[in-house]
Amino acid sequence: MHWQTTRYAIDLSRPHVMGIVNVTPDSFSDGGQHATCQSAMAHCESLLKDGADILDIGGESTRPGAPPVSQEEELARVLPVIRHAVSLGVPVSVDTYKPAVMQAALDLGADIVNDVWALRWASDSGGAHGQNVIAAHPACGVCLMHMHRYPQTMQAAPMEGDVVRQVHAFLTERAVALQWMGVHPSRICLDPGIGFGKTVQQNFALLAHQAQAVPQGYPLLAGWSRKSSLAAVMQSTRTPLADTDMRRRLAPSVTAAVLAVQNGAHIVRVHDVFETVSALRVLAAMQAEQVPQLPIATRGGAARHRNLPA
Repeated sequence: MHWQTTRYAIDLSRPHVMGIVNVTPDSFSDGGQHATCQSAMAHCESLLKDGADILDIGGESTRPGAPPVSQEEELARVLPVIRHAVSLGVPVSVDTYKPAVMQAALDLGADIVNDVWALRWASDSGGAHGQNVIAAHPACGVCLMHMHRYPQTMQAAPMEGDVVRQVHAFLTERAVALQWMGVHPSRICLDPGIGFGKTVQQNFALLAHQAQAVPQGYPLLAGWSRKSSLAAVMQSTRTPLADTDMRRRLAPSVTAAVLAVQNGAHIVRVHDVFETVSALRVLAAMQAEQVPQLPIATRGGAARHRNLPA
């Protein structure tokens, strides 16, 4: 399977890691850490050194209860970072729901639009619609995510009923609607939207039943990194649910990414790139039934290889 994007046909015969670059002061896990253009640019380069395959750059937090950001502010945050990122030799994604931000990012050469609204958002003042921006572009990739209600209210009243069936129906409708506008299915990726208006149990139902939640034939993106559902299953007297120490979410985040890949995810969107890449390499080695070969020195100075011990 390939995901067609502006500059790259991404070969998804192996899982890809999408590194998160939040150019925001208030994102739920790393708000403020990369809020300036210079620090965000440096973070892009650091994520690539850690093994990221794709960079996902966003200028507005969509954590539960997050206030909206003006179009002008979002553009000022993300455009300098995108301009730098497109020179780094990997696919670049813009994480936005605003059509004007989509268009500006694509004009700079961005490869992917990653939209939590699945191209449903429309400005009160009118203007271009996200679907039209994507349909007018000859090749960009797009990721359509399922979100229940709005970021400000989604966790106040989570979904009810069969989450797997509802997510499948929604993603199918959004993908088909885009294809009716002339967008080739190879450009479309789907995300079940972990944490966006769902209970803890529903999130794990989506993990267990990814194949049923997402229509067949499309790349599947999973975003479990540092989500509160992971903190919920860690709850104990020493690790209370309200704990916001993101270091404690590292191991469960990496575990969830590996499980997502085992259950069919083609792309995992993560904060902790090095650790996730390392874990996926272990998974790949097991799946290939191969043991890495390490060089060992010989008396003559030449190197030969041996299997690692069991």
